[in-house]
Amino acid sequence: MQLTGSEIVIECLKEQGVDTVFGYPGGAILNVYDALYKHRSEIRHILTSHEQGASHAADGYARATGKVGVCLATSGPGATNLVTGIATAYMDSVPLVAITCNVGVSLLGKDSFQEIDITGITMPITKHNYIVKDVNDLADTIRKAFDIARSGRPGPVLIDIPKDVTAEKAEYIKTEPIMTKKSNVEIKEEDIDLAVSMIEKSEKPFIFVGGGTVISNANQELMQFVNLVDAPVTDSLMGKGAFPGTDERYTGMLGMHGTKASNYGVSECDLLVVIGARFSDRVTGNTAKFAKNAKILQIDIDPAEMNKNVLITAGVVGDIAEVLSKINSKLKQQSHTEWIEKIKDYKQKYPLKYHEAGLTGPFIIEEIYRQTNGEAIITTEVGQHQMWAAQYYKYSEPRTLLTSGGLGTMGYGLGASLGAKVGCPDKTVINIAGDGCFRMNMNEIATAVRHQIPIIEVVINNHVLGMVRQWQNLFYEERYSATVLNDSVDFVKLAEAMGAKGICATSREEFNSAFEEALKANVPVLIDCQIDCDDKVWPMVAPGKAISDVFDEDDMK
Repeated sequence: MQLTGSEIVIECLKEQGVDTVFGYPGGAILNVYDALYKHRSEIRHILTSHEQGASHAADGYARATGKVGVCLATSGPGATNLVTGIATAYMDSVPLVAITCNVGVSLLGKDSFQEIDITGITMPITKHNYIVKDVNDLADTIRKAFDIARSGRPGPVLIDIPKDVTAEKAEYIKTEPIMTKKSNVEIKEEDIDLAVSMIEKSEKPFIFVGGGTVISNANQELMQFVNLVDAPVTDSLMGKGAFPGTDERYTGMLGMHGTKASNYGVSECDLLVVIGARFSDRVTGNTAKFAKNAKILQIDIDPAEMNKNVLITAGVVGDIAEVLSKINSKLKQQSHTEWIEKIKDYKQKYPLKYHEAGLTGPFIIEEIYRQTNGEAIITTEVGQHQMWAAQYYKYSEPRTLLTSGGLGTMGYGLGASLGAKVGCPDKTVINIAGDGCFRMNMNEIATAVRHQIPIIEVVINNHVLGMVRQWQNLFYEERYSATVLNDSVDFVKLAEAMGAKGICATSREEFNSAFEEALKANVPVLIDCQIDCDDKVWPMVAPGKAISDVFDEDDMK
């Protein structure tokens, strides 16, 4: 069957089971959008307000559903506007396919109108990328892109298609997608045996869970593993929900804003089992002092992560669910009652706490948790509110906290919430934002209204860039350089101007009723929560310090 390149694009998306794409049209990609129009009953297109919003929405869709997210953009600035979203997905191992179109093949390299070398630009932030100059290669390239995006350690792939290729014809033969194994790496039995031996010799094991466990859908295998090892469990920001935050063995997050129980426990353990985590600097603090009393056993699908940031004792390379299943089949039941009790004492002695009076970030997160019964999908921007959302909402399921962990992208959460709600329409989706972040991509509120996507936007508004101000307060002698947002922007009026419902909350009672109203509204709602500009995220580890040097407000006194 002879089809144009643009028709081949749409047919290949249908082959891959794509039901939703996020994007913004332009001249170079017009042929693809024309073909998409003819298939609008099969593939829903969400027109965002900005291409960056499209990339974040595709990312949020992928994280929430486990499917490959897809975004579309035209050439030049359309393509470059995707870059931050592609980099965000790359850093957090999110399966994404970005399709851009470029000027015609004969115009490439001539500084043509809206021409850009997008494959050159995105080479460092994609698993792979392509420019397709022959229509006969197009279908196979798209199929390869989806396979690469979702296999092994997932990540984004970009396909750039010159406009004339979208108009030329080629033979198209429908192909059923081959669902590749999650990993082609053969798990070595000797590595499994060594891991089992290390665990059985340990007297004070601690389990550290990262985002790879979520990606692998290994939460059931992880629970069995934790039961067998009989160890306390901590997680990274990206690992939230892989192990239930409600479980008595859970000690809270690890690292710069981790709990004292987690930071002290990891510093004192004799075996740290690291599952799908990459030893981010925000987790380890001073790497020379990280878990210095422990042997380290790392389990990861990517061999490049072994010994990259922290020297390990042993590692097992492979898909996490498969590795844990193999270990579980060989591991004898362990018992570490005394060690577990010591960590429980730390939890009781050093609980997370915040000021009891007034409207605060932690109170807002706890109230959201209470009113949603812990069953919502939470997306966040980046900053203090992100840390509060990680600390005070108890995630009991994977894929329920969507946040930019690696790149730290302000403006990520609102677009991601749109993608998550489209992918999981039966779930309540809430984006937790700071006022600085909301300013980055607030235009996507209009997208939520346009497409009737009933997300709830909670802006924790302290009229400053809160996390940067916290550092300025603690480490820069209160020199608040360019972090005070002392203007007259009214977020409620902004939301209403874009067609959403806006509510202002200045007290706990006002927030409680506002959020209750938002849950019932079934329309896009923004709640502007006014909090003090000097509320801080506690506990904290100072830069360059060991995680065992964690301190809080009481220690400051």
